[in-house]
Amino acid sequence: MFEKFLQGKVAVVTGSNSGIGLGIAEELARAGADLVINSFTDRDEDHALAEKLAKEHGVKVRYIQADMSKGEECRALIEKAGQCDILVNNAGIQHVAPIDEFPVDKWNAIIAINLSSAFHTTAAALPMMRKAGWGRIVNIASAHGLTASPFKSAYVAAKHGVVGFTKVTALETAEEKITANAICPGYVLTPLVEAQIPDQMKTHNMGRDEVIKKVMLDRQPSREFATVEQIGGTTVFLCSPAADQITGTTISVDGGWTAL
Repeated sequence: MFEKFLQGKVAVVTGSNSGIGLGIAEELARAGADLVINSFTDRDEDHALAEKLAKEHGVKVRYIQADMSKGEECRALIEKAGQCDILVNNAGIQHVAPIDEFPVDKWNAIIAINLSSAFHTTAAALPMMRKAGWGRIVNIASAHGLTASPFKSAYVAAKHGVVGFTKVTALETAEEKITANAICPGYVLTPLVEAQIPDQMKTHNMGRDEVIKKVMLDRQPSREFATVEQIGGTTVFLCSPAADQITGTTISVDGGWTAL
């Protein structure tokens, strides 16, 4: 999509050893950025993934473990990175339950990982970006940052918070060469979602295409999943010169969901 215009930049992507985060990391590397990928685990395969990305894209890649539910580890991630020109706050978890039955520990964890982590990483990254004279902050929110669904109180609250936090970040950096934007995906075809399809087919006695369109994508008018490559491409666009004056806004990649 773009030439390697991000050479010399370092991108830190939280929650990036699989799914959307990995797709974003891949596209940033394709555009020439060196990477710091992250998750809460510290396995051999995590470090092997970093080596694989480096070899495939000819960039430097490091894996740094950090538990994004802990503010001090969020900040330490940025400090260990040493340089952070592009910050992608992607880490997130989900839990579904009615408000009066919602486990308090799940609420606290979702708010911490989906929302508070973005505050901590941004606070640590902004001084680096200001020193460099350039920065891009991309927060992965959700269609649920703009609308709501029942039984997802913590997730919806957190993602609305991410959108609001993005706007404040943009206003505080508006006169600098730093931008902050939120991407709001609808349903994205990740390995986690892919694994749910066979069970849904059995439950509803439907074929693959039918269960995707009528059950899983009932609220997504396009009746097609977004892809991790599309989310990654949108992130790369927000880091490009074409997006220099795009800040404090949301970009929906949701097949028309929030147009309803």
